[in-house]
Amino acid sequence: MRERTELEDRLGALSRFERDLDDAVTLVELGEAEDDEATVKEGIGQLKAMVQEASRRQIEALLSGEADANDTYIEVHSGAGGTESQDWARMLLRMYARWAEKRKFKVDVIEETPGEEAGLKSATLLIKGHNAHGLAKTESGVHRLVRISPFDSNARRHTSFASVWVYPVVDDKIDIDVNESDCRIDTYRSSGAGGQHVNTTDSAVRITHIPSGIVVACQGERSQHKNRATAWNMLRARLYEQELEKREARANVEAASKTEIGWGHQIRSYVLQPYQLVKDLRSGHTSGTPDAVLDGDLDDFIETSLAHRINGGSTSVVDDIE
Repeated sequence: MRERTELEDRLGALSRFERDLDDAVTLVELGEAEDDEATVKEGIGQLKAMVQEASRRQIEALLSGEADANDTYIEVHSGAGGTESQDWARMLLRMYARWAEKRKFKVDVIEETPGEEAGLKSATLLIKGHNAHGLAKTESGVHRLVRISPFDSNARRHTSFASVWVYPVVDDKIDIDVNESDCRIDTYRSSGAGGQHVNTTDSAVRITHIPSGIVVACQGERSQHKNRATAWNMLRARLYEQELEKREARANVEAASKTEIGWGHQIRSYVLQPYQLVKDLRSGHTSGTPDAVLDGDLDDFIETSLAHRINGGSTSVVDDIE
């Protein structure tokens, strides 16, 4: 029913678009024939509004992957650099949470490991909403921050790194078999806030998939049983994402190179000092307002990254109506 509703919406939008386009063109032609500048201006205004709608629909059309419509996990890990990088990981986690909230997605914190002095060593968000994975998937990679460190008494400029990993929640339609004998399960006490019960019992669960080296952890619930179930779901999702990447690599080596994740594969730089700039190193898209980006204003970066990944960077439906 969800797929049917989505298809009906897209087909209905196409029919409306064709009808509105015909009406707007007719209006412009009529105004030109009668030398009526107001009518021509009205028709051009309708065409410009249609360009905005078409651009939005085009981005939706890019989300045609097998798991794009699914909910998604976003993992953030601090890089080398101690407190500075751990604070940067905390900033990234907040950025993605704010982005999801602006889109009216539901956000749950699945796992959070605090840093020694400040920030986070690692954390995992579960973001629930239609096309959550499709929109977030191009955020996987290494993110670089340049700023005057608030932790440096000499006020020197520091460069910090953190990695982001995005993978889809596996729904009931996708069957992923995991051999439990291939996994090591560890339980430990949760860290951070959560009350006496959370901090004094081994409720947190970590699962290591030995063949692939994938490690997942969950400590969001008070019950070890619930954390264990969530961790298994996360592991199945990671293995599914790994399989999707293998398929993509087999189908298109160039596309696979764009999505490869590693510390040597930086995707975006955020510069707070000596100037203000955020630049995506894949699409070339920039923003001179890093504070807004770090407050969740990510849609422009996501749209250009999707377009660059799929069709070489073209996102414009019509360059200039006039």
